[in-house]
Amino acid sequence: MARHKEPSFRESVDIMFNRAVALMDLSPGLEEKIRVCNATYTVRFGVRLRGGIQTFTGYRSVHSEHMEPVKGGIRYATSVNQDEVEALAALMTYKCALVEAPFGGSKGGLCIDPREYEEHELEQITRRFAYELAKRDLIHPSQNVPAPDMGTGEREMAWIADQYMRMNTTDINGRACVTGKPINQGGIQGRTEATGRGVQYALREFFRDKTDIDKAGMSGKLDGKRVIVQGLGNVGYHAAKFLSEEDGALITGIIERDGALHDESGINVEAVREWMNKHGGIAGYPDARHHEDGSDVLEAECDILIPAAMEGVINLSNAKRIKAKLIIEAANGPITAGADEVLQKKGVVIIPDMYANAGGVTVSYFEWVKNLSHIRFGRMQRRSEEARAQLIIDELERLSVEKGMGALSERFKSEYLRGAGELELVRSGLDDTMRTAYQSMRDVWHGRSDVADLRTAAYLVAIGRVAGSYRAKGL
Repeated sequence: MARHKEPSFRESVDIMFNRAVALMDLSPGLEEKIRVCNATYTVRFGVRLRGGIQTFTGYRSVHSEHMEPVKGGIRYATSVNQDEVEALAALMTYKCALVEAPFGGSKGGLCIDPREYEEHELEQITRRFAYELAKRDLIHPSQNVPAPDMGTGEREMAWIADQYMRMNTTDINGRACVTGKPINQGGIQGRTEATGRGVQYALREFFRDKTDIDKAGMSGKLDGKRVIVQGLGNVGYHAAKFLSEEDGALITGIIERDGALHDESGINVEAVREWMNKHGGIAGYPDARHHEDGSDVLEAECDILIPAAMEGVINLSNAKRIKAKLIIEAANGPITAGADEVLQKKGVVIIPDMYANAGGVTVSYFEWVKNLSHIRFGRMQRRSEEARAQLIIDELERLSVEKGMGALSERFKSEYLRGAGELELVRSGLDDTMRTAYQSMRDVWHGRSDVADLRTAAYLVAIGRVAGSYRAKGL
């Protein structure tokens, strides 16, 4: 029997793009314009470290400039290469279009294992990488705005922002050159949790509709659903934490680099996170069964599987053994194109990455707007809202005394009287974005007989919007 060739990450993105455009009426020229990556810059720079000069290779790819600035994270990993960065940049284009964030798609990466360097060394490397990109306008508030990705976080974004502002001392909007910064450097409340929170909101929206739940062979709500999370980094941790603490889901499996934990009665996510921070991994965690081979748990019985680490973890070699009824792609490209076909034939519903992990870019958009407006969300209206609420509470209490009714509860008063601050507004905006984007996919998924899955629906919505932008430009 001939063995099927596993497509690469970039090939998977192209295959899924082709599936969608085959169902669209695009001219060949416009289809090609949307497909190709506009430009990729490769930089090789030296940094003096440990008594010698080390040379590093980095990339910044711009997939589409149908809207500007372009947006996309910078990852630090030894696996970084041009094909991967270009595929991720393409996904960013479609992701921004799907959630209606006014950006084109971009992505960056540095071929490095950040764990091998001290903090001061990483700062030197990051600042030099930022310098090489910024002097070519590949970091710029109105042209190219990076964000954190795998291997980077608030710290690296703060270094990049500071480096840009040192090079552009008169740019009043300099802080908007990058998102995902610490709060005290122009960041925004809720950005760290954003991608994981977006996964939670995506699942909530899915479980609002009985038709969609039936398609996945499930019933009821999120409460009590068995969830396995692959990767307990920033995204996986927050998704698992919120789903278990706020929605009543049972986290029955956690998969990490050094094996996996499994417990059908539920795993305490916070306790596992604390153990990992202390011991560097999940091995030895006492309150769940440890499996040396993480694939044992990846393929275990569950309702919802959340791959939240690397691309390609579900592929032709293991897709047939996946038992989850619903998979939500918290990582970029965790399911290859070949595995996607296998899972669809099995009836597994997949909530695609370009939607599921769009919480990060959505809140990055809010941070960018905050930096350009130079004012914290909620600062102007919060106390006014509280004063108006107080008037209503006072009147209700007066009427309740006159009518001999019971007093309002203290819990109701404290909740009603609290005006929305930045975090509440960010979460509200993210929830609205995830709901609206899901409905746009769902309308296509259920409204067209030739669309069998949410991924194809997502690509159709996103590509249609990008095509509309290009047409408006006269292409």
